[in-house]
Amino acid sequence: MNKVREQIEIRITDAGPGYVFTRKDFQDIAPSGSIGQILSRMVKDGVIRQIGRGIFDFPNINPALGGQLSPDIDQAAKAIARKFRWSILPYGNLAANRLGLSQQVPAKLTYLSNGPTKEIKIDNRVIYFKHARPKEIYADSYISGLVVQALRYFGKDRVNNEVISHLRQKLSHNEKTELLENIHHSTEWIYETVQKIAKD
Repeated sequence: MNKVREQIEIRITDAGPGYVFTRKDFQDIAPSGSIGQILSRMVKDGVIRQIGRGIFDFPNINPALGGQLSPDIDQAAKAIARKFRWSILPYGNLAANRLGLSQQVPAKLTYLSNGPTKEIKIDNRVIYFKHARPKEIYADSYISGLVVQALRYFGKDRVNNEVISHLRQKLSHNEKTELLENIHHSTEWIYETVQKIAKD
């Protein structure tokens, strides 16, 4: 059991502070029941903390701010997606925030998902997973989905030169190429905007 715990601890510390995980992330190491017992002991030992039902994190520590920081919600959403084998994508203002187009973190943290519509509590916050069709999630190209969601959030009339310039600088050459390859089924104005963004 000690060897199993050691393997789990190595994986967690290698992932780094802020890492969020479930028992399923260690299913290649030991049976689920054994992993559950070890994670419970690690919570009691103060190595990790439980932030939701069956969801844990390796907390970020900042003594200047009073110790442990709040869980990383994006990491939590990804851990939940791995657990249920969902594809997810930040929705609306959250997508704009992830791209640096909005400094405001939305009060309602929403992700599109190919799973069922569901709310999951993480610490003192709630993540809302909204069911969407697979083509809306862009499962094969995260950056394409993120850009499309951000553009839809702003809307045609609010996507100005400043937004286009920001995304042009933010995205790498490879990301722009990927974006162009995956944008063909979007509405005309989004397609035209993406062409401007991808223009080096």
